[in-house]
Amino acid sequence: MWTTALSTCAKRDAMIGQIIKQISNQYTILTHDNNLIEAIARGKLRYIEVDGASSFYQSVSSKTKKEVKHQQISPKVGDIVTYAFISDHYVIQDIHPRKTDLYRPDIANVDQLFLVFSATSPEFSFVLLDKFLTVLSRYDLDIIIILTKTDKVDDKAVKDLTSKLDYYKDMGYNYLSLNAKTLEDKNVLLKMLKNHVSVIAGQTGVGKSTLLNGLIPNLNLATQEISKALGRGKHTTRHTELYPLNGGLIADTPGFSKLSFEHFDIEDLKVAFKDFNLYKSTCKFHGCAHIHEPSCGIKNALDNGDIIQSRYDNYVAFYNEIKSIKRKY
Repeated sequence: MWTTALSTCAKRDAMIGQIIKQISNQYTILTHDNNLIEAIARGKLRYIEVDGASSFYQSVSSKTKKEVKHQQISPKVGDIVTYAFISDHYVIQDIHPRKTDLYRPDIANVDQLFLVFSATSPEFSFVLLDKFLTVLSRYDLDIIIILTKTDKVDDKAVKDLTSKLDYYKDMGYNYLSLNAKTLEDKNVLLKMLKNHVSVIAGQTGVGKSTLLNGLIPNLNLATQEISKALGRGKHTTRHTELYPLNGGLIADTPGFSKLSFEHFDIEDLKVAFKDFNLYKSTCKFHGCAHIHEPSCGIKNALDNGDIIQSRYDNYVAFYNEIKSIKRKY
């Protein structure tokens, strides 16, 4: 992925690698020849000038384009970086443009994301699934839904879940049912991972670390059972780290405690619900919000059973959440 540029940099005693782990200000870099080195970031690296076309540009408020010309940019896991050996240690000198730049999880250059949900403990939440898909809609990612702990519920519960997930499959979100401990379909998953930078994400306790432990022998990531009193688990992943696997890289990420619509507006929300696209042209009013307007194509599709009720209910809930956010200007 970055070896082509290596020969050019080598002439200047600089090298290119990819950050696979960060703890505080210490970065672990995977080199072009698959070795690992520890590095720090150059002091002046953190503040750079950006514009709207930059891969580092992040919307930090609802200000105009004149808002922020300099932003604090720190290396993160997944970054392709130029580094050199200076004064007895490796120093990161430059961060290459990012193909994708996720904030939560905080990782760069991912092209594939596995959303892990469990059939029970914690119970599958379609509200959380739709919120994940909405927030992630801004990124150019292939998203695959993984359903775990199906061995802990009866066949009817599994059938009900997979039947509903078929609706998401029709939207382009493939799903895979897995027993995280036995990994009966391990080869299917490994094939998906090949030549990709992937992230495993999801609610705490759904089996992300168990899944990675099954894929990578001797990894021994800590796992955590769900608290019966609280109905949720404690975070067992404390930092984001990429692991080489089957010709690609895969990351476990710290559990998600909050998904925010802070930088979303209503138009963003409408675009994110791509199953609405087939019907929005039949709305009577241009710019229909699909809430209170008469002759709404989305609500007609809902009445006809073409859109499932939970999707529309979640759209309305997210709409109200976005409307309630106090914007910074």
